[in-house]
Amino acid sequence: MEIIDAHVHVWNFDRAEYAWLKNDTSVLNRNYDIEELQPQKESAGITAGILVQAANNFEDTNWMLHVADKTSWIKGVVGWLPLMNPAFTATALREYLSNHYFKGVRHLIHDEPDPRWLLQPEVIQSLSVLAAYDVPYDVVGIKPEHLRTALQVAQKVPDLRLMLDHLNQPPILSGERFGEWGDLMKEAAKHNNIYAKISGLGTTSQKGTAWTANDIEPYVAFVLEHFGENRCCCGGDWPVSTLAGSYTQTWQQYQKVLSGLLDKTALEKVLSSNAARFYHLSAEALA
Repeated sequence: MEIIDAHVHVWNFDRAEYAWLKNDTSVLNRNYDIEELQPQKESAGITAGILVQAANNFEDTNWMLHVADKTSWIKGVVGWLPLMNPAFTATALREYLSNHYFKGVRHLIHDEPDPRWLLQPEVIQSLSVLAAYDVPYDVVGIKPEHLRTALQVAQKVPDLRLMLDHLNQPPILSGERFGEWGDLMKEAAKHNNIYAKISGLGTTSQKGTAWTANDIEPYVAFVLEHFGENRCCCGGDWPVSTLAGSYTQTWQQYQKVLSGLLDKTALEKVLSSNAARFYHLSAEALA
């Protein structure tokens, strides 16, 4: 079965600045090159991948596009644009769209002091530009307020396709059965333009390497129940995922959960074709 990892990071301190890593003392505070992932990618059965931004600057996006061009299994890039400047966003977007790897946009909103950052008039105008070009936006949220903001964005820019990265941090650690997160995710699922990315759940559980499929299964099942088999995809979140074990371990747990919840047809959608459709990956690129 084809498996698209819809959430891979690379970063290189000689190529871009990563503000969130400046005072980080974990294993993440070093360069991560795509070649390092190759052996684990093969053992996990991954056939294609999408790079996702790790810094709010053009340098990170340009580095990812360079890596994609040199790496046969990387099929797309979710980059960054200066959303606070709609005119600059439009100009930069048109330029980036000349590169066939550029497939989406993200901003590290969870690092912004204001969780409602996306609702600023200038940002909404920029998101409308993305919608006009049918370029999707990845939402990386860690608080309920981020999810409430995404719901308002979906109403203000109804033609914009949104992807909720890491399922917006379900309450795995607390063991709470859905709660406020669940209520908001059910509301999000009512919007046909909002999709859910099953990713980052090992780190969300905060159990180190001890997390298992059983820890995440209720939340994955909940999302599949409400979003359906056509609006979910899956991502490994390497190298952030290494805080909770190896890349192979992460994918083994995800596949175990999904295989227990879905038939073969639905599994193919969640592991491959939904990501290809959302990010407009061509059949030729995936061949």
